[in-house]
Amino acid sequence: MELRREMRIMKKNRMLLMLVIVGIVFGGIFGFKAFKNHMVARYISTHLSPVITVSSMEVKFSNWQAQLKASGSLRAVLGINVTTELSGMVKNIYFTPGTFVKKGDLLAELNTDPDKAQLDVLKANAVLADINYKRDKAQYAISAISKAVLDSDAANLRSATAQVVQQEAIIAQKTIRAPFSGQLGISNIYPGQYLSPGDKVTMLQTFDPIFVDFYIPQQSLHLLKKGQFAAVSIESHPKRAFIGKITTIDPGVDPSVRNVQVEATIPNQELILVPGMFVSVYIETGKPIPYLTLPQSAISFNPYGEIVYIIENAGKDDEGKNKLIAKQRFVITGEKRGDQITILDGVKEGDKIVTSGQLKLHNGSQVTINNTIVPSNNPAPTPQDDEQRKM
Repeated sequence: MELRREMRIMKKNRMLLMLVIVGIVFGGIFGFKAFKNHMVARYISTHLSPVITVSSMEVKFSNWQAQLKASGSLRAVLGINVTTELSGMVKNIYFTPGTFVKKGDLLAELNTDPDKAQLDVLKANAVLADINYKRDKAQYAISAISKAVLDSDAANLRSATAQVVQQEAIIAQKTIRAPFSGQLGISNIYPGQYLSPGDKVTMLQTFDPIFVDFYIPQQSLHLLKKGQFAAVSIESHPKRAFIGKITTIDPGVDPSVRNVQVEATIPNQELILVPGMFVSVYIETGKPIPYLTLPQSAISFNPYGEIVYIIENAGKDDEGKNKLIAKQRFVITGEKRGDQITILDGVKEGDKIVTSGQLKLHNGSQVTINNTIVPSNNPAPTPQDDEQRKM
């Protein structure tokens, strides 16, 4: 009996010991979990998202002048390849390539020696015909000859005179002169060279004024009228605008592309514009229109559209200062000019927008504003190279 009682007591003691051990183990596990959660909460409370420094600006209206843009090509008002009307051997060259000449200036001369000799013969015949006519006219006055003889003498005189004029015209056609004032190009002839009609002697172009030809779509035709101002820019002078007027609008639309050809005349006293140059044409249409504008750097792109970050006041922080956060806002953008872009929808005047530093932001990020350095917001920026050239 004693032995059984002792064994029962030993089993009870073992069970109690096991329960105590199990209690200690589970207590340790739950204690560790509680400690871990406490430390994580403490870490989070002491390691909040960092405050991100950004630049910002308020959305404002800017007046944008409506413009019609096109690409064009410059064309000389007067421009030809100088040639000869008759064939012959080049005898003399009187021009210097690349120089300016006036209308009527002698450029080159073909060999006219045989023509001049023939002209002397014809002049002699004309003198003889004149003498015969005058003599017979005196004889006719005293009825010494018939009227038919006098008429024949008159016809011979007119024929001889006409042959002299014809021969002088042939000599003039072999004398090449500038048909108008302008600048000459490269010489393509040499003394002793045989020229045929149509062979190029040189190029002759007028530069002031100069034409610009461009095309506009038919739906924009109502925006143009003769006499309207047109501005032209070229790559070699990107900051300069050459102002002229529309002089001709084709009365018909090209049925293959539905475009209309337009011609504008541009003053070119400095001779900067050269025929054949590619140019950009800008035509102001209507009155200036107010648009909400932002720097293009303020716009962020994602697969769902274009967004901006609007800075909002989220109350006070622990130190009593204003707490600023950035909120995403989808926008609809429009035309771009220089560094600016128009905002058609999504923001309103007075909204404060992040202009730089968006890469570190997410919706609800806390921000601080530093506008010491701000992105460019110029509708007509100047390239840095051009600024350096001016210095």
